Amino acid sequence: MAQWVQSSGRTRSASCAAMDTAEFALLESDVYRILQNVLRELDTQQPEISKVMLRLTLHQKVQASPLSCLAVVQVAVRELERVSGAERFDLKSHVIPLLHTLIYTLAQVVYVPDGLYKRLYVSCKRLLTLPQPFCTVGLSCIRLLKAEIYTPGLLYQRTLVSEHSLRNEYYPLQERVFVFADPAVFSESLGALLKDDVEGGVDTQVEHMRRVVQHTLQATLGEELCHGPTLTQALQELEQDVESYFCEVLASMEQNAVDSKSEQNTLASRLQQLYTQLLHSTGKDTLSHGSLASIPLPNPDMSFHMWWEEEELWREIAKFIRSGSMSDSFCLSPDEFEMPDLYTDTDMPRHSVLSTDSGIERDMQLADSSDTEPGGGRIAKADPAPAVCRLTRRGGMKVRPSASDSMALVQDALEEAAWSSSLQRHAGRRSSDVFRVKRHMTANVVVVGDDRTVGRLAGAYYRLRKMEARKLFLTTKVNIKLFYIPVATQPGSPDTGSVPLDPNPCVLGSYLGMVDPWYDFNICSQGQMIPQLANMCKSFLADIISYYVRMGQQPVYFTIYYVKIVYCDPDKKPTEDVFLSHLSIDFPEYKLRHGTLKDASTKQKKCPAEACGGLVSLTYRKVSLSNRETEKGLFLRTTGMEISAVPTSKAEDLNCLTVDVSELKSKSSSGAKVRTCNLKLKTQESTGFTLCLDKDSRRTFPDVQSIEVEPCKEPGYYVQKSMKSKSQLMAEENTESGLSKYLNRTLLLPINTFSGIIP
Repeated sequence: MAQWVQSSGRTRSASCAAMDTAEFALLESDVYRILQNVLRELDTQQPEISKVMLRLTLHQKVQASPLSCLAVVQVAVRELERVSGAERFDLKSHVIPLLHTLIYTLAQVVYVPDGLYKRLYVSCKRLLTLPQPFCTVGLSCIRLLKAEIYTPGLLYQRTLVSEHSLRNEYYPLQERVFVFADPAVFSESLGALLKDDVEGGVDTQVEHMRRVVQHTLQATLGEELCHGPTLTQALQELEQDVESYFCEVLASMEQNAVDSKSEQNTLASRLQQLYTQLLHSTGKDTLSHGSLASIPLPNPDMSFHMWWEEEELWREIAKFIRSGSMSDSFCLSPDEFEMPDLYTDTDMPRHSVLSTDSGIERDMQLADSSDTEPGGGRIAKADPAPAVCRLTRRGGMKVRPSASDSMALVQDALEEAAWSSSLQRHAGRRSSDVFRVKRHMTANVVVVGDDRTVGRLAGAYYRLRKMEARKLFLTTKVNIKLFYIPVATQPGSPDTGSVPLDPNPCVLGSYLGMVDPWYDFNICSQGQMIPQLANMCKSFLADIISYYVRMGQQPVYFTIYYVKIVYCDPDKKPTEDVFLSHLSIDFPEYKLRHGTLKDASTKQKKCPAEACGGLVSLTYRKVSLSNRETEKGLFLRTTGMEISAVPTSKAEDLNCLTVDVSELKSKSSSGAKVRTCNLKLKTQESTGFTLCLDKDSRRTFPDVQSIEVEPCKEPGYYVQKSMKSKSQLMAEENTESGLSKYLNRTLLLPINTFSGIIP
């Protein structure tokens, strides 16, 4: 680990003196009380509204003034030192909340003393000896700290430039947040309120440039060499001329961040000259001492969408690519300006069409001119078609992906703990991040809704990956990060009607809150308050999303399961679909008959066999902790089944399906629950059963005779496999070698959280 880096080019005597004042002592006491309440709420089940108010109060302290922001850093560092020690690791649930609070505050603080930075650096280094996810989050914080110490204000500058796509030639990264709300959860009126909340109050590019210039000059020069209020007035008077100063500040900062041999005194000298020049250009006196102005970090650039059509999600990302690809280094080729059909079934056969012309433009023109009437006269063509239309061809040959295309998908398929023998769910940052091609654009997709919404996201992600395996469009150009805010269906929404509400419509969100307490505090509890507080608190949803997208960088991976559906009607083609969290099977006729029979005759001891449910055969591979799979089969009568892919507790965190059979009538079965990853189910009844995916009434399939369920295959793995010859595939059938043993064969959906899974 690198040694502590002293930033000798920064004078901090004024800040240190401010820390001894009575005003700062009062601020520190107030912040300590708020932070203690936040940490206490992590271990208790309090009403959601109290957690909402605590979060809002803490974030208001960060943005109130430079002095209060410094107080938050001071208190958080002291608490981190207390809980990160080996003797206090019983408070490990407090470590990651404190780290995220510190990073969120450091991104906005104007000035931090060297001693405080050093204490934070030492505390983060201590976390590297702890297990995941503490060491992973601690290492991420260390990297940010080193960059911020060496180039003060760099984190604020890069965050604002990327989140608002401020065009420049020094820092090309661009980000955008796409919020998709499920119409089945949110009414039209509530959706309009949330749209105004998310998209309202957007500042101009010039205003963002002013923020970058002022924050950078204050962070580098400090109270001894910079007067905050005077600088604010000067930047307001510059109007459009601020862009030239913005480019100079950006160039100086990025050069200092990249060049490890440069000295901070050089950076301070350059920015001091720029500060003097800026004040003189507006007729201001060069004041070298005074208070610093608070420059809060604005919310990212966001767009809000009611998710009516599944393809709208990827269509918006494609628009983002086009809008951010104006420079030469990021431009799209001409054939990529048309969005490919992401939802074409890639398994459909391609039919050849016999062409009667040579395909040469000259021959086609001769053929057009040789058209004659039966009597020998020529046929007059009043309005001939343009040549470009005559040369348009429909693709008739399936082209294999190139080596570069395959490697792009292969790199996305690499996972951190892909092929250990453990059955535990994947979590943590991908190890392939080091080897990936740098993508200059990031699309942060935030879906808001219940389990049905995440099920739709899994289906869209599955179809996108299939399409990318056929023709790359998004994979090589943009990083796609997925976020989820669980919100239950509100009474009176269009989808509820007379249907009883699910007792737990957000099972996946509850699981994420269980394994990550900070996610439960900031996302689960506050997401449920969105409908109630939409009219009361301005920018409530926007603030939640901003914090989540910036701090939630540790994904938890969920397996996407493929299901093949065969109908009772032989003329009806089988259907293929996917689900993420839940699959339910129901025999409506037998369920109704069984219920009526029980109510009508309580004296009857025996029920007819037909009344107990439909007869089904179930074949599955049983999974166990020993990672041994055994084939099993049984016949049973049942009125329904519930298949869940999300564990209900940490102790059951097996990456498999749990099959719960209701009204079980089978002598060969030892219990009502089955754990498996692959199963086949077929009914012997002529009426069939009804299938529902992810509790979504929009994805209900009646009259089903049989289903096959298995994990979805990762396109990146199988594209890489398809590049090999048949002899190589046969040789690797039983033994994995080379890159194959590190690749994930199962398609996983990464949902970002704050810490991943805390054991």
